[in-house]
Amino acid sequence: MSRKMKESGIEWIGEIPEEWETVRFKFLNIGMNTGEAIDKEYWSSDKNDLVFYTAGLVPINTNYNEFPKWKYTTKRDILLARNGTPYVYYPIEHACYTDHIIRAIIIDNVNKRFVQYSIQQSISKVVVDSVSITTWSASLWNEQYVPFPSLSEQTTIAAYLDRQCTHIDNIIEKTKTSIEEYKKLKQAVITQAVTKGIRKDSGIDWIGEIPVEWEVRRIKNLFTLRDERNNLPLSEVNLISLYTDLGVVQHSDLEKTSGNKASNADGYKLVYENDIVVNIILCWMGAIGRSEYNGVTSPAYDVYIPSNNVECRYYHHYFRTSGFSGDCYKRGRGIMAMRWRTYSDQFRDISVLYPPLLEQKEVLSYLDQKCTEIDAIITKKQQFLTEMENYKKSLIFECVTGKREVSV
Repeated sequence: MSRKMKESGIEWIGEIPEEWETVRFKFLNIGMNTGEAIDKEYWSSDKNDLVFYTAGLVPINTNYNEFPKWKYTTKRDILLARNGTPYVYYPIEHACYTDHIIRAIIIDNVNKRFVQYSIQQSISKVVVDSVSITTWSASLWNEQYVPFPSLSEQTTIAAYLDRQCTHIDNIIEKTKTSIEEYKKLKQAVITQAVTKGIRKDSGIDWIGEIPVEWEVRRIKNLFTLRDERNNLPLSEVNLISLYTDLGVVQHSDLEKTSGNKASNADGYKLVYENDIVVNIILCWMGAIGRSEYNGVTSPAYDVYIPSNNVECRYYHHYFRTSGFSGDCYKRGRGIMAMRWRTYSDQFRDISVLYPPLLEQKEVLSYLDQKCTEIDAIITKKQQFLTEMENYKKSLIFECVTGKREVSV
């Protein structure tokens, strides 16, 4: 026989079991405080004496020794993010936490794990007008309503969710690992295809032997630097950017772009379909790609025109291998990794493989087939990953609101 339900009066909760109540979070804690600013020099130190929490990250070890003793976590606490994604943490005892975190001291005679599951559901339903909330204040957390069954039922539900979520998290983690393995396989297939065959020594350390009929040439003998500048207003041009993971993309194809947005396109470099675009700062991390579009791009990028007998898509793959990224790093210079520049004269001096045009096309035909097969597998796994993450959210919601009855 199904249990009797009633309206909770809270939109996100909906119906709850007849014997349940709802309560604001402020009545489930006896106080809140924020953590202390901890300099990054203490993060992951050699002396890992203390664990601390900061918004959006896994717990980090530190030797920080100036944290106020009265702020250390106890078995009664949960931690709440103050900015970014509104995470709810179930901390270990005697941990510290940064000023990005709020510590809430939970009252006695409630199950802290149930409260954590419930308040996470509640805060996730907060709707805001802006893209994101910069600060999730203590008062905002305190105003959230959560379902409130008896202590025994809280304990039963929390134990059930712990078991089920651990199982789901294991599946999610294995799926993520599998996706990364397929991505590595794809990169290995590409590297093998663009570098190997009946072999001779290439003279390039990371490649070794190559097909006997292949040549080694410098980039400057295969590509010409393009330096045509835009003089049209921003509203009349197709803005193009370069991303390490995505390659060359149009801003219009992105849901939202990151970084500073252009206010005008004066002096931007012209890009044509089949050009190679190179981020001089991040090319050593793979930020190179072939453009499928005509448009304009940042003056901070270099643009290259392929010569005759060069299949640009072949070099799109080649330039995005880890071995070539290493060549870019060796030729570059800078004061720190994220400002390591490989300028055009250095880039053009790098030696690369040059197969006959027919073999470039054969390699591409092979890669089109193999990469399509691997991408299809990755897509299915990513869809499964999304389904499992949504199932976990749905399971928690149904359990903490009593829509799914849980037994011991």
